[in-house]
Amino acid sequence: MSFHRVVAELPLITLTLWLQSAGVAALIAWVRRTLGGDTRKIGAFRSAALVVRLAMAVVVLQGLEILLWAVFYRWRCLPSWDSAIYFSASSYSTLGCSDVTLPSEWRTLGPLESVIGVLTCGISVSLLFAIVTRLISREERSFQNEELALPTAVSFRGISHAEEPRNDGAQRTPDGR
Repeated sequence: MSFHRVVAELPLITLTLWLQSAGVAALIAWVRRTLGGDTRKIGAFRSAALVVRLAMAVVVLQGLEILLWAVFYRWRCLPSWDSAIYFSASSYSTLGCSDVTLPSEWRTLGPLESVIGVLTCGISVSLLFAIVTRLISREERSFQNEELALPTAVSFRGISHAEEPRNDGAQRTPDGR
């Protein structure tokens, strides 16, 4: 491995990971601001709209990372922007392409970009999964809190009476504990 390749590969990897990390941090901050105070009352439509906007932002973030690699390919390896963007997107997504090839001294960049692409896509998917999971758990907790707030009729040895809800979230047993 030649020194000029290492000097080029390490900054590309580092910049890609910093871009991904900064993008994820910005998306987390944006989601927190968007949800605001009472997240239990967000509703299904707002939750769906939030997930769509978040997914679109993740796609833009991935596109910026592809563009970062394409800039390097255009600068050092390929004659046109079309081929640089096409090669970068194909490598990043692990699709690969046979009609555009890098010069022999830069061929290791394609597989390296694929590994980085898998890693950053995995981080992005885990972000989406975490936010959807959080939305679902908040909705479930909100539903459970609404159920606990309603007085319920409890039958105890044939006598039916209304019971006050407990504040600690625990279920009452038939003997009132």
